[in-house]
Amino acid sequence: MTTLTNRPRTALLVIDVQVGVVAAAARRDDVIANIGTLVEKARSEQVPVVWVQHSDDGLAHGSDEWRYVPELTRRDDEPLVQKNYGDSFEATDLETVLAERGVGRLVVTGAQSDACIRSTLHGGIVRGYDVTLVSDAHTTEDLSAYGAPAPEQVIAHTNLYWQFHSAPGRTAGTVETGKVDFSG
Repeated sequence: MTTLTNRPRTALLVIDVQVGVVAAAARRDDVIANIGTLVEKARSEQVPVVWVQHSDDGLAHGSDEWRYVPELTRRDDEPLVQKNYGDSFEATDLETVLAERGVGRLVVTGAQSDACIRSTLHGGIVRGYDVTLVSDAHTTEDLSAYGAPAPEQVIAHTNLYWQFHSAPGRTAGTVETGKVDFSG
């Protein structure tokens, strides 16, 4: 269980599912549909949904590419964390948002598997959170021209190594969308 005291709740993190980030992502539509299913499930179970939105020199704040995909809609009462680095905790108010809601367990979805997802998984676990990756609700684009493996291999590798990740007093692992249990 989490090493964070008085933090019994779970939150769903929806990371960087932005128009420009997922435009060329592997299994884009399926992943977005799975995230949509999880958002609705979390809402119905009164589980906090926390949205994370990236911007940098290549993804200008306020641009069309920066906006969340139209298939997913954030409610006004759901926090939106703005970030400029891969790790959603780095130089953001994510920790404060989670602490205010008593969250010690994270269920992670979004993009990109080999960048912001990976960074946030590690960022969460080193900060004391239990961190579960939804294996069919994250994606990445094809960066093989730069030496990366094909997107499906990146996704599979991310699932493989996170499935077996561990840390003292914390849990990690993967789960498919249909098997997500927000109660712990």
